Amino acid sequence: MNLLSVLQSAVAQGAIWAVMALGIYISYRVLEFADLSVDGSFALGGAVSMVMTVNGVNAFASLPVSLLAGMCAGLVTGFMATKLKIPGLLSGILTMLALYSINLMIMGTSNIQLKDNLSVIKLVQTVLPLPRDTVAIIIGAVFSVALVLALYWFFGTELGCAIRATGNNPHMARALGANTDVMTMCGLALSNGLVALSGALWVQYQGWADVGMGTGTMVTGLASLIIGQTLFGFLRRSFALK
Repeated sequence: MNLLSVLQSAVAQGAIWAVMALGIYISYRVLEFADLSVDGSFALGGAVSMVMTVNGVNAFASLPVSLLAGMCAGLVTGFMATKLKIPGLLSGILTMLALYSINLMIMGTSNIQLKDNLSVIKLVQTVLPLPRDTVAIIIGAVFSVALVLALYWFFGTELGCAIRATGNNPHMARALGANTDVMTMCGLALSNGLVALSGALWVQYQGWADVGMGTGTMVTGLASLIIGQTLFGFLRRSFALK
């Protein structure tokens, strides 16, 4: 029974982190951009969601705000990399370091505890009276599937194809009339937005937010990509299956 409990908890965490892995996939695989700012974006999304929820805002309403906050962080990284000509790795590091101070300002303290009856998990449990980890798995699965479908549609649009072309061959993308600087900023904004959304879901699940909780996010996301591509590499017949 203890083993089953541990496995269920691990699956619940993985379902929430899957949203973060989708964001890292966009930057590292679609854009071919080594973005280290995701460590700060993860904590940023959690900080925004936690502060809003503690101050009486509906927990679900805090999720899109966290998404927008992460997108702003991604835009900053993209702006430094494209307009200021700062190397991509350094741009991500600068944003990550800056976000530590920003997250501390947002939270007002290094750690915030959330009342359980205010969390997304508790709100869903009022409709689905299921164990906490089971609810987290359902929420993570719903968000992941919805985001995969939305991203598949988006990357089939003109803007999405331009972002994919920028990551694949920026010289050809520019020759075809795409503004690669703008495409890079859009891709990084989308990537960091999803990472921040995952951070918001994570604090709603665990019930607390810490200013340093994003440490290791990039490593976890890259490990997810490597494991996924190793186990399911035979499915790479289309962009949707990727």
